Amino acid sequence: EVQLVESGGGLAQAGGSLRLSCKTSGFTFDDYAIGWFRQDPGKEREGVSCIRSSDGNTYYGDSVKGRFTISSDNAKNTVYLQMNSLKPEDTAVYYCAAGLRLTTTPVYDYWGQGTQVTVSS
Repeated sequence: EVQLVESGGGLAQAGGSLRLSCKTSGFTFDDYAIGWFRQDPGKEREGVSCIRSSDGNTYYGDSVKGRFTISSDNAKNTVYLQMNSLKPEDTAVYYCAAGLRLTTTPVYDYWGQGTQVTVSS
């Protein structure tokens, strides 16, 4: 059974940092790209970042470039999203997802349940 479990969300102040984790199981980690997405109620799901552990390629959405860093620990089948210089507009539910295509568009096959990130001003 494929599982993606996000953790690390919570409340942060503007300018602060949080690190999200996406623990995966049930598929060959190296064969898939892992993406982070976020969604606020009433808004479309936005691609934040993605990584393919087999070659280390990454992409970032324009709104998070220079502030967020994605990384993977292949031994733990886990992907991390380090979020620095947080802004109130980063508030959303953050989801990780697994798919065969490395992209920040939400065309992924498997999704986690999400973790809430709230940034106060």
